Amino acid sequence: MNPGTWSTGFCDCFSDVTNCCITCWCPCITFGQISEIVDKGAVSCGASGALYLLLEVLTGCGCMYSCFYRTKIRKQYNLPESPCGDCLLHFCCEWCALCQEYRELKHRGYDMSIGWQANMENQNQGIGIAPEVQGGMTR
Repeated sequence: MNPGTWSTGFCDCFSDVTNCCITCWCPCITFGQISEIVDKGAVSCGASGALYLLLEVLTGCGCMYSCFYRTKIRKQYNLPESPCGDCLLHFCCEWCALCQEYRELKHRGYDMSIGWQANMENQNQGIGIAPEVQGGMTR
């Protein structure tokens, strides 16, 4: 995987059918899992998912909250803002955006089902997570 490129395409939702279905029926679950990993455990999956659900139920604009996490992922992994702006992607196709972000974190070695703390424990035991790379090699 090259730094600076998404591991999967924006519309590759069906490459992970299970996550695609969960995101379609209950996007708050996928968002909660993403946010816990991106925030490095500072906020739990349940709390983030509940806030997303509350915003979605009250305003219909959970996408305005979730688009900021796409920006965080892009900055963490030096990914391009493509095919268009983060908030526009989330507004036009929230499910595709969440699925792509979920797949990106999964491809980077995170087990999305166990949360941040368990991923760190696995990493400390030498299981599962590849080291985070901040850029290419230089001379």
